[in-house]
Amino acid sequence: MPQSSPSGGEGGRPPGWPTGGPYEWLQRGLALLSAGEAAAAATLLARAHAEEPGSTGVLEALARAQYDSGDVAGAAESFRDLAAARPADDYAHFGLGLCLSRLGRFGPAVEHLAMAHAMRPDRPEYADRLRQVRATIAARQILGNS
Repeated sequence: MPQSSPSGGEGGRPPGWPTGGPYEWLQRGLALLSAGEAAAAATLLARAHAEEPGSTGVLEALARAQYDSGDVAGAAESFRDLAAARPADDYAHFGLGLCLSRLGRFGPAVEHLAMAHAMRPDRPEYADRLRQVRATIAARQILGNS
């Protein structure tokens, strides 16, 4: 039987936290994400990340859920943390570049997208997004809106 804390939550956690632990939350969060419930997944994965801040697997899942739920700024922050923790992770750089481009920060986006593409030139979506962002930058320079 789970132990209750004086604050009423299981294992010293605040009331309202999900049952189980970070691994179970990760698994449920991934299932929610696969089912198209990105906002619910992000909420659950944020709790898992709070309990296991060093887990890059949880951080990656959280970043994906944030992006899919429309929290692009939150996803950018999570992908930035992921890229810092795993600098050789092409997906972390791609995710960060994608978020930055959606936020209108095209210069830094190109840097991360180019890095992802250099790491994995076989990924057509990396090359496509890099090409799109470079074209946006070029168009803005022509129009004088850099």
